[in-house]
Amino acid sequence: MNNVHNRIKKVVIAGGGTAGWMTAAGLTKLLGKNLEVVLVESDDIGTVGVGEATIPTLHIFHRLLNIKESEVMAATNATFKLGIQFENWKALGEDYIHSFGFLGKDCWACGFQHFWVKGRQKGIATEIGDYCVEHLGARQGRFAVLPNQDLNHAYHMDASLYAKFLRRISEQHGIRRMEGKIREVQQHMDGTISALLLESGELVEGDLFIDCTGFRALLIEQTLNTGFEDWSHWLPCDSAYAVQTKTTHEPVAYTRAIARQAGWQWKIPLQSRVGNGLVFCSKFITEAEAKQTLVDNLEGEMMFEPRLIKFKTGTRRQHWNKNCVAIGLSSGFLEPLESTSIHLIQRSIIRLLQMFPSNGINSADVAEFNRQTKIEMDNIRDFIILHYKATERTDTKFWRYCKDMEIPDTLAHRMELFKQSGKVYKFAQELFGESSWLQVLIGQGLMPEQYHPIVDLMPDSELNDFLMSIKQNVKRTVSQFPTHHEFIQHYCKSSLV
Repeated sequence: MNNVHNRIKKVVIAGGGTAGWMTAAGLTKLLGKNLEVVLVESDDIGTVGVGEATIPTLHIFHRLLNIKESEVMAATNATFKLGIQFENWKALGEDYIHSFGFLGKDCWACGFQHFWVKGRQKGIATEIGDYCVEHLGARQGRFAVLPNQDLNHAYHMDASLYAKFLRRISEQHGIRRMEGKIREVQQHMDGTISALLLESGELVEGDLFIDCTGFRALLIEQTLNTGFEDWSHWLPCDSAYAVQTKTTHEPVAYTRAIARQAGWQWKIPLQSRVGNGLVFCSKFITEAEAKQTLVDNLEGEMMFEPRLIKFKTGTRRQHWNKNCVAIGLSSGFLEPLESTSIHLIQRSIIRLLQMFPSNGINSADVAEFNRQTKIEMDNIRDFIILHYKATERTDTKFWRYCKDMEIPDTLAHRMELFKQSGKVYKFAQELFGESSWLQVLIGQGLMPEQYHPIVDLMPDSELNDFLMSIKQNVKRTVSQFPTHHEFIQHYCKSSLV
């Protein structure tokens, strides 16, 4: 590989948007003094920009960049997010919340769910969300960021405003932005990338290239032919319509994911508007029918005509190939059901910073980067498939397909383990923890056949007191919070409102 033993002195980021400017901010802020960073983007090329919901891991990125929460929220028209409400997924007319909190209290031998399962059997336990502050806060519309009681929260934000916010940070730390379209990607004799030739005739040379060109994957795929692992047989949705609407009521502190005839609809409340979309499978519904389904289920006035986005779920066979790292949609796509898009961008950036090839790219770092990325992608893939597979719906061809489809062995094992014993687990480098798996497994209608025998050492009266104490503490904590809307007005009100 050319330049293998040469120091990486110049990084070229191809593409802007959320992925490009998150990468730029991370590199310039944390490595910029020893590195030249150039970002190439064209104002004529739009970004997908539908991913407006995040998960709590974004706090890690913001702490690294020393970003103040209230400032980024005000700048991005953001609201708080305590979880996702899934409507019609288990069955028509039924819903549940996957919150970001931890459920109850575990013991050394088993998780809280084992005590809860016995409590349900004895008629002394209520819904599992009653034992989680974030879950109850979401349902009651209450929120606060307190010194000694920091909720596990994320954001609903305007992705384009977030990119602009990060661009300002990048510019403060020396990024060089070049406007223009890429005409050609040039390579060395060994196949590594040497430069980007712009339509203006300018040549942008570099040592390491970051592909943030979105679904086009101009560098990682069109140039390096890295290969793609297709997951559409497990995640069959291949299209989405997206539109923004005017606000009709105060924003809730959760994303709504509403299962429809052949896919699902999202509703993401910002301070001054609502992000909406319909993810669907074109094999089971026409584009015209999908668009009409979305329009018929909007609550506010549309701010523009719905725009169509086509995609294929899956992942690159390598996310780091030669001297190119794919970040964002160029690296693969998992539909936005669990708001993991920005998280995956962030993880790739942090992983790259941890393994940054200052003294030259070596095969061991590349292999480890790809190994860790694959583990995380596979975990998220399985978690999203779970929502489709574990359904009782048989009312349409789409839902019958999902209910009957073959699934990865890794997911089949998790589901069977939970069904037989109530056990869930999390491996290192996996995103979703035990509380997340529990809430979705139970929410989709899966219940364990038995619980851990240690629970029977606790008399029924003691079990009742244990469950009641947790529930009362959760209720008391949430009752002290202001409403979500009140807190936003005080903490991070946007100038757009």
